[in-house]
Amino acid sequence: MTAGGAEAGAGAAGPAPGAPRAPGSRRMGLGTRILLGMVVGALAGALAGERAAVLEPVGDLFIRFLVLAAVPLVFFNLLAGVTALTDLGALGRLTGKIAGWFAATKLVALSLGIGAMLALRPGVGMTLQGGSAPEVAEAPSFLDVLLGLVPGNAFKAFADGNVAQVVVLALILGVATLHLPAAPRDRLRGAYADLAELLRKVVDLILEVAPYGIAALMAVTVGRYGAELLGPMARFVAGVTAAHLLLVALYLALLWLFTPRGPAAFLRETGTVWATTIATTSSLASLPLAMEAADKLEVPRSVHSFTLPLGIQMNKDGTAVMLAAVVVLTAQAAGVPLSAGELATIFLMGGLLSAGSGGIPGGGFVVALIMVEAFKLPLELAVVVGGIYRLIDMGNTTVNVMGNLVGTVLIAASEEPRAARRAAKP
Repeated sequence: MTAGGAEAGAGAAGPAPGAPRAPGSRRMGLGTRILLGMVVGALAGALAGERAAVLEPVGDLFIRFLVLAAVPLVFFNLLAGVTALTDLGALGRLTGKIAGWFAATKLVALSLGIGAMLALRPGVGMTLQGGSAPEVAEAPSFLDVLLGLVPGNAFKAFADGNVAQVVVLALILGVATLHLPAAPRDRLRGAYADLAELLRKVVDLILEVAPYGIAALMAVTVGRYGAELLGPMARFVAGVTAAHLLLVALYLALLWLFTPRGPAAFLRETGTVWATTIATTSSLASLPLAMEAADKLEVPRSVHSFTLPLGIQMNKDGTAVMLAAVVVLTAQAAGVPLSAGELATIFLMGGLLSAGSGGIPGGGFVVALIMVEAFKLPLELAVVVGGIYRLIDMGNTTVNVMGNLVGTVLIAASEEPRAARRAAKP
């Protein structure tokens, strides 16, 4: 955590937070400490096995703190960003660009998920486990998803941690603030900015314990699920992981082509985000770090305060890969061939349902069950996929958040020529 402007107080027991340290007392950076925590946690989990579960409350507490800060941070950061706009047309332009990015990358993700399963055919010859099939809810309609974006109760949206509804509420209040007379508008604009800054400082404090929380989460994950990589689902995990890596390669190639920022620099400056996504498997818990990374990448807050929270709900490329893969795997295991029309249906349903999965650990698994049920395939597969879902979700969450962050950087870069032209006008 950095805190500029702090000086070592005279007579204090030690240097103030953020004060320059004496030569020879350099402290490792946060990214290095988090990486070290991941390695130590993974080794501890491999050695302790199931006994590592004793550390689970430590990891869960870390996730709770991040989620606690995430929702109000989204609200006030977005309010500060919207009220800083001098051109409301910019908001509509950003919406169109980010929606286009969501749609394009979602199609690529679903294609990769289907392609990986058709190439590796992990379901062929797999015996589905017996037992009663779990009950699942009906697939939501497009109208249900649309209505679900608008909160019926503002306080309930915060209590439920519904990021999409919080975004809509912040947009409404932000636009209304811009229509106020100058004096109250300026007072509110300053208050929003101050509260957003306060919550960013809260996140900085939480990140001080991130290496310990992430170490605990990694120990539990490796201890509980590591052996599953050697089981009959190894080809499924390998296929989904390969599709995830291809998406990451696509994101980095687009950064290299359309921005001055190279892939290596991007990964170096955002490393703490990916360590958190892998350990927490929660897009919502990772959102505060993604916002901090966007600041470090010099993305205007008027851009990332809108696109990143919206992407948490609407854009889940990693989850889309998994949904398509689960349907094809189940069909292969059940010996049911998928026609071209049914593959097209996977694109339609996967695009809709991935937007309905929550940004919390395991949220995509419930959606996978709905997809399997919609195709009238055996739900007993849930017994198999559920056993290794945490492993899949580590990649899901990382790709979800990376897709949102890369899209945000690309959109910000596309806005720069427009801003330069506007500044050059007399």
